[in-house]
Amino acid sequence: MKDAINEVTKNTKDQVRKNKVESYDIARSDETLDLAKDLAKFIKENKLTTSVQGKEFVNVEGWQYAGSRLGIVPIVDHVINMSTDQELKYQAKVTLFDLRSQQTVGAGFAICSNKEQGKKFYQEFAIASMAQTRAIGKAYRNILAWIIRAAGYEPTPAEEMEYGGNMADAKAAPSASVVEAAAPAPMKAVPAEPIAAEAPSVAYATAAQKEEIIRLLNHPVITRQEKTKMLLNINRLDEERANQAVAKLRKAIEDRENGESAAA
Repeated sequence: MKDAINEVTKNTKDQVRKNKVESYDIARSDETLDLAKDLAKFIKENKLTTSVQGKEFVNVEGWQYAGSRLGIVPIVDHVINMSTDQELKYQAKVTLFDLRSQQTVGAGFAICSNKEQGKKFYQEFAIASMAQTRAIGKAYRNILAWIIRAAGYEPTPAEEMEYGGNMADAKAAPSASVVEAAAPAPMKAVPAEPIAAEAPSVAYATAAQKEEIIRLLNHPVITRQEKTKMLLNINRLDEERANQAVAKLRKAIEDRENGESAAA
């Protein structure tokens, strides 16, 4: 009996240590410093910056990593088509959701247009996608700029920078768009309307579906790796894939809980 109690105590302590490693608390200065060091290492190792006039600006993936280590994830609230006959233009709004407090802790708006330098031949889906990407970076910047600065980088998302040939946007945009941007002169005669019509209409996951996924990901039996992978892709899910993700998460939680019960 005593050995069993000791084993339970040991497992509990191990779990506590594991939880401390998985996330940081920015209310504590020592953990803030550790997060800045961890963030700097992750960004450097994965080359998540864009150099502009000798300064390093962090790509949106770096901002997402910083947020995920704090338990703060982005949710795309809406993407509004503001296009006219002469312009492809989208506005996106992203809110930040704190997994610990279960509260919204920030938001960001962003716009992308094919009138911008370097985006003349972008397809409609690429314009809409960049608006979302910028909104994610903007939302995180509003609350985490000081963390990025502490890590040694400029506190502005790379996707917000407008310069030269828009290298940051070219990296974020799908390869098909880049090919179009480099197309020969005859391609310029292709009207914008048919291109827009070819872009498939995707019913992205609803805010309710994303909130349910986030709630399930917060279950203790879900690993940090599984959580991070899902959160980095949550805004790419359509409604069908979101339903599949919810079903898989529920089954995984049920199976693991039953496994733990049987082991006990």
